Amino acid sequence: MTDKYRQLDPQRLDPADAPYATDQGIRIGETDNSLRAGERGPTLMEDFHFREKLTHFDHERIPERVVHARGSGAYGHFKVYESLARYTTAEFLCDPTLETSVFVRFSTVAGSRGSADTVRDVRGFATKFYTGQGNFDLVGNNIPVFFIQDGIKFPDFVHAVKPEPPSEMPQASSAHDTLWDFVGLQPEITHMIMWLMSDRALPRSYRMMQGFGVHTFRLVNAEGRSTFVKFHWKPMLGVHSLVWDETQKIAGKDPDFNRRDLWEAIEAGDFPEYELGLQLIAEEDEAAFDFDLLDPTKIVPEERVPVRPVGRMVLDRNPDNFFAETEQVAFCVGNLVPGIDVTNDPLLQARMFSYLDTQLIRLGGPNFTQLPVNRPVTEVRNDHRDGYHQSVIPRGTASYHPNTLSGGCPALSDGLTYTHYPERVEGVKTRRRSDSFSDHYSQATLFWNSMSAWEKKHIVAAFRFELGKVTYRHIRERVIENLNHVDHALAVEVAEGIGVEPPAKEETENHGRSSPALSQANQPFTSVATRRIAVLAADGVAAGQLEAVRGPLRAAGAVCEVLGPREGELAGQDGEAVPVDHALTTVASVLYDAVVVPGGPAGVHALARDGYAVHFVAEAFKHGKAVGALAEGVTLLESALDTGRVGVRTAGSGEGTVTDQGVVTDLRPVSEEFVAALTAAVAAHRHWDRDADTVPA
Repeated sequence: MTDKYRQLDPQRLDPADAPYATDQGIRIGETDNSLRAGERGPTLMEDFHFREKLTHFDHERIPERVVHARGSGAYGHFKVYESLARYTTAEFLCDPTLETSVFVRFSTVAGSRGSADTVRDVRGFATKFYTGQGNFDLVGNNIPVFFIQDGIKFPDFVHAVKPEPPSEMPQASSAHDTLWDFVGLQPEITHMIMWLMSDRALPRSYRMMQGFGVHTFRLVNAEGRSTFVKFHWKPMLGVHSLVWDETQKIAGKDPDFNRRDLWEAIEAGDFPEYELGLQLIAEEDEAAFDFDLLDPTKIVPEERVPVRPVGRMVLDRNPDNFFAETEQVAFCVGNLVPGIDVTNDPLLQARMFSYLDTQLIRLGGPNFTQLPVNRPVTEVRNDHRDGYHQSVIPRGTASYHPNTLSGGCPALSDGLTYTHYPERVEGVKTRRRSDSFSDHYSQATLFWNSMSAWEKKHIVAAFRFELGKVTYRHIRERVIENLNHVDHALAVEVAEGIGVEPPAKEETENHGRSSPALSQANQPFTSVATRRIAVLAADGVAAGQLEAVRGPLRAAGAVCEVLGPREGELAGQDGEAVPVDHALTTVASVLYDAVVVPGGPAGVHALARDGYAVHFVAEAFKHGKAVGALAEGVTLLESALDTGRVGVRTAGSGEGTVTDQGVVTDLRPVSEEFVAALTAAVAAHRHWDRDADTVPA
């Protein structure tokens, strides 16, 4: 095993291991008062400890990333299921007995380091494999396509999506003039914008989102044969998203929502797991598609080329220090190992340059690779010298190759070395794209056609929100024109919501093709593992009912928390002490996946008079979450939801458990039937068959 975590042991400092000292090792017995002339006199500049302490503090910040500034990271390991030597010489993909250390950084793209986690945005999914052949960085996103085809447009796109120069507003938001002005003028962005307006841009958790390498790469085997490859990460907890109203409220209640979720899951031993999948395409099939494999705004539909599961990644350790590890980790698309190569994708080619260039300014020079989190687990010997923050001490006379003065060392390897794939390349110098890159709408239409009814509803609402923030009418109109090339009904629905004249129908009809794999509705999941369930209670709660529900849910892996009107303990209806995890006023329904209300006449009566509790239930229902109630708790649920008006049927006398639209009720104190039904409702994630818009939450 290439254990990166153990390699870092010598770098870790425990504050209990030695007394307080300056950076020069001089022990200090006083650090609360500066040296001064008299107790009320001026500070003396000879106070070297004062000067060192403040100087270091003044220089603690480094430039944040231009994009992907806000992120979270974790260590883990990867293991391939079976050898892929038929396709590649990459050791970590060929040896099923080998456990390869990884560091993964998840991130938002547009916002600053201090922005919220739950904004509408692409999410970065970057993985550094510390392999025995060197570091391999798979620097991807949670969306399989990108905004532009050529990297020369990247500064334009980022400038457009970032806060506008005059006001530095809005932060971490695409809902403004400059982004949509750019969108309307760049048809190649249309496919990516469809993904951005979907729920894929609002992940429930980093543990519940897919990852994609975006580009087409090459795998190269020992015989030099190349196979095109697309990389996929699939979360073992399923793919789940939040809803827009919910994300905005979470940003206020807990701006660290996704970061906290990842950290706490790992601390609790609920290690996130992902399956690596590959789409493999033979070299001779490169031209077999109606799009160009080198176009990063296109996917290879899984129905055409199935994703082959090849390995599993587990994230099982949080960093010891956010800055030293998560902030200083440097991913570079050009970090490749033997057996993996790039293609001529013009965006990928640009990223090969840009990522390295970015690290040089952000981390202070070429020696950022010596930072502990970036250092490979393999030995490094070369003729690189000097530079800022050089931390190794090279020995020997010669720092060039070839040489005799250092015995010809470091010697060139005679084993498996990195060899670029010998692709034949010819052509005239030109600044034009291939005609095979010119179709900007077919796959946007494919994505739209693949969505379920509720997903389409959310996409339309997202377009209406975003374009509703655009000041200039001509920008709105141009975007509608582009959407009309995707689907006429979509363009009309969006136009009607933003005060723009609906467009005439295009002569070219919607092609009607779909890819079921693109819809989250086609990715069912049956587990409640790590789901957060709120149990509302007050004095007089039926403690037996509470535990009869909470116990089985916890046994199934759910996180159940009792929320009450105050911290401390509640008095159960039979005098039992019921510990409260959080006061209702310190949390919100948007921080949970489901809510359940146990019975107990006095407890339910108290909750019914508590505006926080009533709102909690109604808001959870509005966001499509599972809602459950037992015995007297059913009356609170009926009141909060106005079930008669919204058309939700609840349990009647002697009826047993009733489940309707994700609402589970039972007038009996408790039953296995109720617990099973509630568990299934929570596992379904959300219930879009309900008329949630009518609930006054």
